[in-house]
Amino acid sequence: MKITELLKRNTIIVDLKSNSKLDVINELVNKLDQAGKLNDKEEYKKAILKREEEFSTGIGDGIAIPHAKTAAVKTPALAFGRSKAGIDYDSLDGSNAHIFFMIAASEGAHNDHLDTLSRLSSMLMNEGFRNGLMNAKTEKDILDLIDKQENEYLQTQKSEDNVKKKESKGLVLAVTACPTGIAHTYMAADALKNKAKTMGVDIKVETNGSTGVKNKLTDEEIAKASAIIVAADKQVEMARFEGKKVIQVPVVQAMKKPEELINKALHGDASTYHHTGGSKDDTGAKQRSGFYKHLMNGVSNMLPFVVGGGILIAICFMFGIKSFDPKDPSFNQFAKLLMDIGGGNAFSLMVPVLAGFIGMSIADRPGFAPAMVGGFIAANNGAGFLGGLIAGFLGGYIVVGLKNVFSKLPESLEGIKPVLLYPLFGIFITGAIMFLFVINPVKAINAGITTFLGSMGTANKVILGIVLGGMMAVDMGGPINKAAYTFGIAMIGSGNYLPHAAIMAGGMVPPLGIAIATTLFKNKFTKQEKDAGKTNYIMGASFITEGAIPFAAADPGRVLPSAIVGSAIAGGLSMMFNIGLPAPHGGLFVVPIVKGNPFLYILAVLIGSFVTAFMLGFLKKTVEE
Repeated sequence: MKITELLKRNTIIVDLKSNSKLDVINELVNKLDQAGKLNDKEEYKKAILKREEEFSTGIGDGIAIPHAKTAAVKTPALAFGRSKAGIDYDSLDGSNAHIFFMIAASEGAHNDHLDTLSRLSSMLMNEGFRNGLMNAKTEKDILDLIDKQENEYLQTQKSEDNVKKKESKGLVLAVTACPTGIAHTYMAADALKNKAKTMGVDIKVETNGSTGVKNKLTDEEIAKASAIIVAADKQVEMARFEGKKVIQVPVVQAMKKPEELINKALHGDASTYHHTGGSKDDTGAKQRSGFYKHLMNGVSNMLPFVVGGGILIAICFMFGIKSFDPKDPSFNQFAKLLMDIGGGNAFSLMVPVLAGFIGMSIADRPGFAPAMVGGFIAANNGAGFLGGLIAGFLGGYIVVGLKNVFSKLPESLEGIKPVLLYPLFGIFITGAIMFLFVINPVKAINAGITTFLGSMGTANKVILGIVLGGMMAVDMGGPINKAAYTFGIAMIGSGNYLPHAAIMAGGMVPPLGIAIATTLFKNKFTKQEKDAGKTNYIMGASFITEGAIPFAAADPGRVLPSAIVGSAIAGGLSMMFNIGLPAPHGGLFVVPIVKGNPFLYILAVLIGSFVTAFMLGFLKKTVEE
């Protein structure tokens, strides 16, 4: 498939009108939508912005490749935009971006589509091609230039495959991988290959992209290699590199500093890798392991159980608080079914799943079973959420220790380690420590926290509500937001429903406040922002704080303070009104089951939302469109 089968005249903007990052994203998304390439414009835009949160797709050299792979795409397509003046796009090299290719990949995209998109990423490494795109006058000129460059690229690739490799300075291997596997994976691979060619170094690069693993490294090549460069922002197969010199860096480092990485590999300037479920970053880049990473791996995998099970419980409560009990006059068979599924099964798996995936993050698959069993012990013996956290880390690190202990066994026993030794000893040791040393102290801590919160005076409760509510708006789905949410879930598990009511109120305010502001102060927002504001009514009502992220990203100095103040007020009022919430998710849809006055809870959310809206109206400048 050719690139021009994905890029058409009706998805090209020769001269962009945008002057900011958010504007250019809106303009290109609208172009794809007008061309009939999208199922859901807002969902696609949300996926694009989520990708930008991970790190900017402004790759430097005047290029930006915003991209997303999502079901919101109807037909795989490309949009092209050009800005002669340049736009600040948070590029890796600090320069303005002039050339924009927006990639819309459908969830079920064929490999041919994805291979074509990766080819475009490689072609953009050519300076002459970039200059040609800047000077093209019409949509036809752009399409003709892309066709010509693609033909030359394919011919060059074919010629290189047929030419016998010359003697090189040494063999270097590399693996590249980014979360979406569309652009950065292949651009990093080409940066390494092109630099190695000029240095006279023999290199092979394995890509872990959307179409799977390509150019896979063989055991023989790994054995011969001077060192292996792993430039990845997602998990790749690491056990095969046991005992080799390995350099681990984020994928962007391979794009920015390919020569430095190749030289390090050639000189063996790397530590020897030992596969223990984790690894050290020997280049000084940010470590990919650590407490927060492991915790978030557990929380993110736990959330579907919490949300699905919790909302089923909430629906059950709508039939009556005791409607699931056959002995109660309000008994309803359907309500019992909801409670059996949501509370008896899905919600009861919350702590074991949390623990299991923390253990897996620490020690790979062997860490899953011991940690999950530890979490199950915690859930069924009164240690609750806190016990599950301890079990997750305990099970994971016990297996890491077992790997070190069993590393001295004969190689012939390697096959029985994951199926016998790790689960047998891991489950026993984790379980024994949980029963003998963890359960009773944690039960006492949980009881103490519950008693303390129950004894707090009104003023103290209000302060706690202000803090928890404000935390929900600080990073809107990030670490601080998740810390508050995790605390609320733990309190529900302990039978104290007040904190989570304040947390949910604080989480609803940012999108609701922004939605109200776009309605009341229309002259302070662009047309695209006003359109997005309407969607935020739904997102806020559904407790999806992330709806506010595009506004915060575009104007953090005004949006974040407004959102934090409104959320803090909503959280404080919720506590002052003595509102409790037994459901972990659902937003306004679970208001009927709050413990306390539901109208006061709605009032708390509305007051916080209007405070945010009026602060935005006061702080934001008038927009001239």
